[in-house]
Amino acid sequence: MENKEMNQQTDMAAFHEETKAQESKNTSTVVKKHNSILTADKLFVVCNTLFMILFVVVTLYPVLNTVALSFNEGTDAVRGGIHLIPRKFTFKNYSVVLHMQNIITGAVVTVARTVIGTLLALVANALLAYIISRKEFLFKSQLSLFWVITMYVNGGLIPVLLLYKSLGLTNSFWVYVIPGMVSAFNVLVMRTYMQGLPEALEDAAKIDGAGYMTIFVKVVSPLCKPVYATVALFVAVGQWNSWFDAMIYNRMKTEYTTLQYELMKLLSSVMQQSGSATSMNTANAATVTPVTVRAAATVITMLPIICLYPFLQRYFVAGLTIGGVKE
Repeated sequence: MENKEMNQQTDMAAFHEETKAQESKNTSTVVKKHNSILTADKLFVVCNTLFMILFVVVTLYPVLNTVALSFNEGTDAVRGGIHLIPRKFTFKNYSVVLHMQNIITGAVVTVARTVIGTLLALVANALLAYIISRKEFLFKSQLSLFWVITMYVNGGLIPVLLLYKSLGLTNSFWVYVIPGMVSAFNVLVMRTYMQGLPEALEDAAKIDGAGYMTIFVKVVSPLCKPVYATVALFVAVGQWNSWFDAMIYNRMKTEYTTLQYELMKLLSSVMQQSGSATSMNTANAATVTPVTVRAAATVITMLPIICLYPFLQRYFVAGLTIGGVKE
């Protein structure tokens, strides 16, 4: 009996030792896997960080290089080798651009068309999008199809010019605003966003006696800030950068010129004259070249939009992702 008990104790001890060894082995395996996972995560973070830094450098370098050229003397810039810091600092390039004839008038008209055009476009597109997003509107599919067709087919430049002339829009400020009030793309983006809003909100407002206009103003619009901001940024950038309409419809009316059109004329003149633009005086011609003047004009053009974008960025991403896709 004693030998039997001793054998059992020995077997139990061996079993416990084997169990401990197996647990230790499993623990070691888990630790190794955990360490390998941590190593992989760290490697991913490092590679992702390096990639994002490289992406930022590639994205920002052309902008910073243009800024550096805009503050550098033109004759020195011809030598090349300017990257992020001006070699010979000067304000002459900006002085040439800002002392152009009609530049102040163009800036005022551009700001006015950007503000007024953006506000009117938001109102018009939002109202149309709200109408065709309602289930009870009978012709929403036909009207949406009609607008989609206009995205691919247009009458051409000459018919549009004749139409604007017959409507009295040429040689007028409103040619910048009225034709661009409604955009099929913006309407469809807003419509898709509004269709994703909970129907219970509108039903609750109707029970309380609210009409369609009240629902649009007090219920739908506050929830559509992301898509409104997205569309506003699209329209504002388009209005700010537009110059072709000023050349076609208001070329003979200097009081309706735009900033972009004046800058375009400046760039054309400095390129044609190869360093001695007609609008530059002799003193400036020694230190100003087409490259530096073009850089200064580019900075002036993009600066307002760059200042505006950070305030709309959080709405911009949400408006695109939610307004552009519907399940």
